Amino acid sequence: MNNSFACALVLAGGKGTRMHSDSPKVLKSLLGESMLYYVYKALGPSIGESIFTIVGFAAEQVEKAFPEMKDRFVLQEEQLGTGHALQMGWERIKAACVEYCLVINGDTPLVQESVISDFLESVKNDGADLAFMSITPDDPASFGRVIRGQDGQVVAIVEAKDYDEAVHGPVSGEVNAGLYCLKISSVDGLLSKLSNKNNSGEYYITDLVDLAVECGMNVTAVNVGKSIDMMGINSPFELAQAETALKLRTAEQLLKSGVTLHNWDSVVVGPGVVVEPGVEITGPCEIYGQSVIKRGAVIQSHVRIVDSVVESGALIKAYSHLEEAHVGSDCMVGPYGRLRPGAVLEEGSKIGNFVEVKKAVLGKGAKASHLTYLGDSEIGAGTNIGAGTITCNYDGVNKHKTVIGEGAFIGSNTALVAPVTIGAGALIGAGSTITKNVKDGDLGVARGKQVNISRTFKKS
Repeated sequence: MNNSFACALVLAGGKGTRMHSDSPKVLKSLLGESMLYYVYKALGPSIGESIFTIVGFAAEQVEKAFPEMKDRFVLQEEQLGTGHALQMGWERIKAACVEYCLVINGDTPLVQESVISDFLESVKNDGADLAFMSITPDDPASFGRVIRGQDGQVVAIVEAKDYDEAVHGPVSGEVNAGLYCLKISSVDGLLSKLSNKNNSGEYYITDLVDLAVECGMNVTAVNVGKSIDMMGINSPFELAQAETALKLRTAEQLLKSGVTLHNWDSVVVGPGVVVEPGVEITGPCEIYGQSVIKRGAVIQSHVRIVDSVVESGALIKAYSHLEEAHVGSDCMVGPYGRLRPGAVLEEGSKIGNFVEVKKAVLGKGAKASHLTYLGDSEIGAGTNIGAGTITCNYDGVNKHKTVIGEGAFIGSNTALVAPVTIGAGALIGAGSTITKNVKDGDLGVARGKQVNISRTFKKS
């Protein structure tokens, strides 16, 4: 689809009262990303950058969440309905110099790129003045009812709360999905005719259908059956339903691409994550953000990974947490390993159980097998870090760095008080508190001399 064919207007000004939240409904997250993120992602390929967003309730929060869209937000100070929102954005739409405007609700995170492109292609082929997508769900709930005439042509859309069978006839089951495509030159003269004389006292965008029909315009409804792609989110329960649908959709795509998933319905993978074929994951497991999992990596259960890279052949054992970390090929993490931002494990290195790494690099083949904290550190290849080792990197004001050379051996229960450098091949005696540099190959010991004192007990 040529991006010059249409622009888009996203309706994201509502509060979402039934969500019982102080933040805008469209910022509620699914698989680590907001509803609005998914809508933008679906629109991008067909619309490009010509996406405008109506904001209202807590507008500053929405604008802050998407700084790249800052010049394309339109404020709706009073939320007087979807028709009013369209009126507020109309001048920006006309200035976009395109033929059509796609209007979509910001609370439809299940919408897919193909839905948008297919709908626009249908409109382009039909030459409609006004088109909208309709669905036939098992439960029409609060969707607007689609009314057709005896000839099958669309006559109107009536909101659920205004629908009266005595006036409008039996319910057909076909409802409005909330996705519209408006020919700008045709609809321009209709907007001023919208009225708020209804049970809600709001201006409905759906009334444009009735007005367009009265003017003899070409009005079409593209029915997609029981599709859930346009499912709107109005409550925490519906949010959970949508998140589950996204989770399963993603898992199915991964399985078909060649990823092995055990306990697959409990594997949660965010929309920005890349998982290569040949990866093996056991659920429950969560992978979010811009994480990349390379071919041959194995992720065990109860692992959480955020914005991290796991290279080929790496093994992430159960109950490990990774955030903004890089795990090299053939590395091992966990169980119960924690990699914080800036943690880098080079090829073949190992982080064992209850080891925490922050802003530190472990060289090739280095290992810290258990009960250790490594922060603000550079650890050479082949170094062994004994249990209970701590890099004391913070003096209460500033952070300091610990440097350990290649092939060093750090004995158990050692405190390395930064800034400090341990030379290559150096040996640090267990239980030491090291405050001074240790040269290459030297033995460093800093602990109190053992004294054995005889104990004499008097008999009572």
